[in-house]
Amino acid sequence: MRVVVMAGGGQRVGRRERNKQEKLERITAAARELFAERGVDEVTTQEIADKADIGAGTLFLYAKTKGELLLLVQNSTYAEALAQGKADAERVPDELEAVMSIVRPVVECNRKQVDNGRTYLREIVFGDPQEPHHRDALLLTVQTEQAIAEVLRRNDRIGADEAATLAHIVSAIMFVSMAATINLANPVDDVVREIRDQVRVLISR
Repeated sequence: MRVVVMAGGGQRVGRRERNKQEKLERITAAARELFAERGVDEVTTQEIADKADIGAGTLFLYAKTKGELLLLVQNSTYAEALAQGKADAERVPDELEAVMSIVRPVVECNRKQVDNGRTYLREIVFGDPQEPHHRDALLLTVQTEQAIAEVLRRNDRIGADEAATLAHIVSAIMFVSMAATINLANPVDDVVREIRDQVRVLISR
């Protein structure tokens, strides 16, 4: 790949890399719009390729399956939600409420389109960890647990190992509550309340 070096030692991205990034952005935008309109199960990869104005073969260079395309789309909103939650938690002194400050934006982004959100969770659990977008999703779950553990470490009685274990349990509670069929029609506030009630019991020992 040809890279153009800028004055001062910086680098400007070469044309080939720019083209790849532009195609990725078109694919992401096309998949996001179609998934939001009709749900991931009702959209074909050919439709996404057509909307992104690329060939189906080119699409599969960026994501090998429709599940990977969903991960690509959802990962960006998950990352934004997590960043918001971490920032909110820093301003909340209460331990439980700080944890929930991290949880709520994640739940909100997952429930924007409930079926897509549940499929996303399924892909995280059962998808191929060798695929790049799946690895990114798993990293986000790890970062979520780290953020929760950092809040729990505010309590002097909770060591690093226990905080990590508790954060893993909180993450599991959050995933199950978001994915549960019984919560399919429930609004965000109800799902958050269910998670909060369980987390409160967990950390107020």
